[in-house]
Amino acid sequence: MTAPTSSAGPAASGAGDPDRDRLPPARFAFDLPTWKEITHLLVNLPVSLVGFVYVVSVLATGTALTVTVVGLPLLAAGLMGARVLGRLERKRARALLGVRVDEPSPLPLARTQGWLGRCWLMLKDPVGWRTALYEFIRLPWGVLTFGVTLTSLFVLWPVLPFIARGLTNVDRALVRGLLSPSDELERRIAELESDRGVVVDTAAADLRRIERDLHDGAQARLVNLAMGLGLAKEKLLEDPDAAAEMVAEAHGEVKLALQELRDLARGIHPAVLTDRGLDAALSSVASRCTVPVKVTADLPSRPAEAIEGIAYFTVSELLQNVSKHSRARSASVDVWRSGDRLLIQVRDDGRGGASLDGGTGMRGLAERLSAVDGLFVVDSPQGGPTTVTAELPWRDRTAGSAAGTAPRAGRAERSRRSGSSKR
Repeated sequence: MTAPTSSAGPAASGAGDPDRDRLPPARFAFDLPTWKEITHLLVNLPVSLVGFVYVVSVLATGTALTVTVVGLPLLAAGLMGARVLGRLERKRARALLGVRVDEPSPLPLARTQGWLGRCWLMLKDPVGWRTALYEFIRLPWGVLTFGVTLTSLFVLWPVLPFIARGLTNVDRALVRGLLSPSDELERRIAELESDRGVVVDTAAADLRRIERDLHDGAQARLVNLAMGLGLAKEKLLEDPDAAAEMVAEAHGEVKLALQELRDLARGIHPAVLTDRGLDAALSSVASRCTVPVKVTADLPSRPAEAIEGIAYFTVSELLQNVSKHSRARSASVDVWRSGDRLLIQVRDDGRGGASLDGGTGMRGLAERLSAVDGLFVVDSPQGGPTTVTAELPWRDRTAGSAAGTAPRAGRAERSRRSGSSKR
């Protein structure tokens, strides 16, 4: 199996690379770069007029109406529209000025809960605000460049290439300063705020699930057990046989309650994961799958406990989906480290058709991984096979954590070897 790799294309490279954007020097000649610059300067006026009218009409109206219920949504939509104008301006700069700046990252609207949260995220968008500022200050500059260029075409023709180069250098500076994703830190903060909300919601949902399982499962059984033992105590002297039968039933209830508590503890954090690591824990999960699963783990060391836990529950959820939905005959789980990333790949030969929009919990897994700067990719065409690739940041286990689990891990390893020899 080939580990997926990440490669950065041109769009991922640094904005405004001097070697990449370098133009031939201006000279007394009307070559292709000079004509592109002249075209850009002449188009500045109508383009800047459209941008200025948009900013003033939409954003100013939205700001003025913030005291009403429609003001903030209108302002947020206006900032999203400003992003579109910025994208068009970056394309124009690439085509006519040779300025290649990266596209800003999209807002994580899909991971934000509720329309109010999405609206607030758009209102805090630094890219939209910088684009609005760009369009606002462009109108006087567009009038100036249009007038100077048009006049130079008839009056200062010999030196027009030098004039065009000087004017367009200002345009290049404006594009790099206001339309490039130079403020990625703010974008990252916005993403982390959104991811923090996902983590909080997920933790709350897990706590509700644990409370519901305790209330409906083990707690109910223990209540029935207490009532049964109380009745057995009353019948102990007058009807020993009935009391013995009731004690036997209570013994069965105790076994069921213990099993439910073990299942609940395994759902919180399985002991095998703490004692023996990800390889053994995934093998345990695979043994409970309804189809044969081959597990391959190539890990030089154990990752941090949090990453190890997320990896375990990701594979566990995916194998449950395989059991319930895939109609597969076999499956495989591969886990390996690639640089500073932990990669997981789960494959099955089932019917396919899985997606992040389906009802198999895929979206929840994607949100959990995204909250820790991970990736989640589903490749599942109709008819199969299905391949799910998850990627997590690798963080080494701390020395204190490793030391604390070493004795338990040692006992578990000796027990495993003993069990293997008996088999």
